[in-house]
Amino acid sequence: MNKDPQTITVEQFRRIKELCMNVFLAKMKDYGSAWRILRPPSLTDQIYIKAQRIRSLQDKGTQKINEGIKSEFIGIINYCIMAVIQLELGNSDKPDLSTREAVKLYDKYYESAFELMQNKNHDYGEAWRKMRISSLADIILMKLLRIKQIENNKGKTSISEGIDANLYDIINYAAFALIKMEVEGETE
Repeated sequence: MNKDPQTITVEQFRRIKELCMNVFLAKMKDYGSAWRILRPPSLTDQIYIKAQRIRSLQDKGTQKINEGIKSEFIGIINYCIMAVIQLELGNSDKPDLSTREAVKLYDKYYESAFELMQNKNHDYGEAWRKMRISSLADIILMKLLRIKQIENNKGKTSISEGIDANLYDIINYAAFALIKMEVEGETE
């Protein structure tokens, strides 16, 4: 019995969550919630650095640091979730989240991104499967530039979605790239 493409996407998205959550948990074990001191624009810059490195590696075709594109997409997802947490809680002057609290928030916001993905995927009909990984990276960079502009405008927009909506889109585009890389065997 063949599964419909959207059911396959749901399963793949769940596997990506597990992959990213495992990295998040390992980092929490090593560093605790030290990221809680970061202001949202600092997290935007961290995400930007990762997206820019992906683009640079794609353009150059070589790397000198032993971390590839896959780990950068995982980092993008995890930093985006941290950023959404910071938008809700505000930054702190010290690490103030237990691993259990951080995982509960992580799960909440990944699920919000997942719901958005399902709705958009329904309307767009799995169009992301025909996209190149390089295009997904470019769209992530564009959305980061939008976030930076919104941050420069003190969070005000006249017609556009806010920072959180852009972060959710970035999570989804990074997850799509990871699915294409891992499950479908693509590297471009």
